[in-house]
Amino acid sequence: MIKEGRPGLTEEQKADMWRRWRAGYGIGEICQALKRNSSALYQQLAIRGGIAPPGRIRAVVLKMAEREEISRGLGSGESVRSIARRLSRAPSTVSREVARHGGRARYRANHANYEASLSALRPKPCRLALNGRLRKAVASKLALEWSPEQVSGWLKIRYPGDENMQISHETIYKSLFIQARGVLKKELIKHLRTRRRFRYARKSASEDRRGKIADTISIRERPAEIEDRAIPGHWEGDLLCGTKSSQIITLVERHSRYTSLIKVADHKTENVLAALKRHVRKLPKSLCRSVTWDHGKEMSQHASFSVATDVKVYFCDPSSPWQRGTNENTNGLLRQYFPKGADLSGFTQSQLDKVALRLNQRPRKTLGFQTPADKFRACVAPSD
Repeated sequence: MIKEGRPGLTEEQKADMWRRWRAGYGIGEICQALKRNSSALYQQLAIRGGIAPPGRIRAVVLKMAEREEISRGLGSGESVRSIARRLSRAPSTVSREVARHGGRARYRANHANYEASLSALRPKPCRLALNGRLRKAVASKLALEWSPEQVSGWLKIRYPGDENMQISHETIYKSLFIQARGVLKKELIKHLRTRRRFRYARKSASEDRRGKIADTISIRERPAEIEDRAIPGHWEGDLLCGTKSSQIITLVERHSRYTSLIKVADHKTENVLAALKRHVRKLPKSLCRSVTWDHGKEMSQHASFSVATDVKVYFCDPSSPWQRGTNENTNGLLRQYFPKGADLSGFTQSQLDKVALRLNQRPRKTLGFQTPADKFRACVAPSD
């Protein structure tokens, strides 16, 4: 077990460490600034799972003698302001004290002092620690690779009138990362998309530097119906890359966030476009109107693809993959199943379909915690 005092950092150094960590500095950079070795910092970070401890707020503490004075004053009908003036306390301090412990009619010094001592105990158990039913529900959804935010949103819909069965995603993250809480099993971390044991500051995305393609239609020329996601059938696509030149085609429908994964032999243009054509022809025409891609060379023959399928292809600006935000975010989710450095050629289409199904059955915050599968299914017209 890691002991919090072991690294030997001063309080000032701890505060500086957490400030730099929240700003996105790496462990090496913080070590140089504090002139400490990495093991000292790592242990401090491991204790809290990369989540900075909350700042201490010292509450106003009344003494027993002051509480007795308040009780006597209330019994004699004295006003709160008069009692506060005699105790040299703010009227709001006395007013909150009385309201917190029964009001004017029921306030008793001994009982108020006892309740205050209980309230001051730290650390306080979180709702997950106190509610076994809630803990079981959260753990079961995390095991299905749901994100804490998806779990939190689902609970609000599933138990709308029961606050005891609702919890914030932040509390779930803290219970996973801060193992000293002893609430959720450490093994559940492997079901998170990144599988990280620390919380890191958000980093800027790396740029896409692939070459130019002739006769492209810019993303800036997309109709308004694509931009505002009002009409289904407009997709964003990309290649998810693995080792040994292995690839998977990823397609995400903008309206429903529905994901399709397509097996492809390699990144050669003819193979990528052939796989896309086969997939597009399986869809109702109303559900495949356009595809937005980056500047990957695999789409160099986009014109022939559009002629064969009647699907328009739009391209992002160079080095701007964020313009396909829906697909980029989905590719990030898929790395949980297809980590960087993995050989993707061994996955069958059936296996890819199972991963896509799991992703499409997760509730999404942007869809009001509906699932992409339900949203996509609702788009299919009866005539199709």
